[in-house]
Amino acid sequence: MFEVMLGLRTTIYRVSNLSEAKTWYAKAFKAEPYFDEPFYIGFNIQGYELGLQPDDSVKGDNVLSYWGVEDIQETYQHLLDLGATKHEEPTHVGGELMAASVYDPWNNIIGIIYNPYFKLPE
Repeated sequence: MFEVMLGLRTTIYRVSNLSEAKTWYAKAFKAEPYFDEPFYIGFNIQGYELGLQPDDSVKGDNVLSYWGVEDIQETYQHLLDLGATKHEEPTHVGGELMAASVYDPWNNIIGIIYNPYFKLPE
């Protein structure tokens, strides 16, 4: 039996101005981004991911949280089998990292992420 959810890994805020948001969040969290590209800015906040995306990159609400999983394909299918519907299919997002998301039956977006580099803070 596979573990469905391993715990919260990433929260992404969609912003209208990525440059301004990067500056604001760097000050707010007193941290510089470790990943800085036009499509995504990532901060490591005590071992957890805070991401910023342009608001036109993905349609939906402005916050998207990702739950860690060991097998993204199996978990994605498991959620679909339970009545969720496709939002974003499993996709490689850099290195071995893969992310996907579904709409639950109430139209909430549930993100899942396979991140072999993630280690829980001690």
